[in-house]
Amino acid sequence: MGTDFDNGITDLNLEDIARLSGVSRSTVSRVVNHHPNVSEITRRKVLEIIERYNFKPHPAARALASQRANIIGILIPHIVSDLFTDPFFSILLQGITTAANSVNYSPILWLTSANVDESAFYDQVFNDRLADGMIVASATVNASFIKRLDQRGKPYIIIGRPFTAYEQSSYVDSENEQGARMMVEHLIKQGRRRIGMITGRSGLTSSHDRLQGYISALQHADIPIDMRLITPAGDYSDASGYTGMKLLLHHRIDAVFAANDVMAASAMRAIKEAGLRIPEDIAIGGFDDMGISRTTEPQLTTVQQPITQLGDYAVRGLIDLLEGRVEPPFQQMLPVKLIVRQST
Repeated sequence: MGTDFDNGITDLNLEDIARLSGVSRSTVSRVVNHHPNVSEITRRKVLEIIERYNFKPHPAARALASQRANIIGILIPHIVSDLFTDPFFSILLQGITTAANSVNYSPILWLTSANVDESAFYDQVFNDRLADGMIVASATVNASFIKRLDQRGKPYIIIGRPFTAYEQSSYVDSENEQGARMMVEHLIKQGRRRIGMITGRSGLTSSHDRLQGYISALQHADIPIDMRLITPAGDYSDASGYTGMKLLLHHRIDAVFAANDVMAASAMRAIKEAGLRIPEDIAIGGFDDMGISRTTEPQLTTVQQPITQLGDYAVRGLIDLLEGRVEPPFQQMLPVKLIVRQST
């Protein structure tokens, strides 16, 4: 006589699999959650039953058994509109999502809006217990922020080296200072001496490091630092690139380094509106190697940073921390590359 299962009832639970396998429920749970303390013979017997009845454990039950939900939280503490106007975020999220899905983790995304109380927003994020670990991207990270991450008691990775407490913090970042230095050295080799800079968002280490790279290259070439040629802090947006370039045009510059490609592209528009030629009158370079760098006229010389790989390394580092394969802090700096095109 056939069992109910043989007659098509396949909505099984762990107890059913245990009974069919002739083992305890806890043994089935250990097999499902890849626990090492199961003999190979028993593991094969349970897996045969699981395969025969196409058993799939309920995600919530599996999370309860393993105390892990296979969910990665992604915190991008910027207003939602930034996500759709700055291509950096879409490329980064693609890298994170692809890497997470490849290891059977699902990402959840925390975003804010202009009218949300920042303190309440962070309270909600840090009190969330669903995500196994957290990736923090493009945040102004200070000691208080890192303390709250630590108090949460779960692994995290910051994309962008933090200003403070970086010795004990886990992060991935690009070699921003080196990339900026390479760009400005390239401009100097082209015979440029009055090199301006359109800076990035205040409070981010990427902005700080790119400015330091600019200053370092000028100092190494014995070119005096003229603070009038460094714009007030921008925000990596099209508008700040255009406004910054308008300011620099008053100071007879012959080259400009913009802290990202979006600002470089809008700076090119301001140069052309002033009746000047690129690169004959003003050479210009950016940072990131976004798609926009290949659609400007002329095409933009830039520093290529591996944005997709930043997301990939962040996920894999976080999983390694969760699985205990590495001890915190996990820290990884990714190399950058100068891409020379027609704008210089």
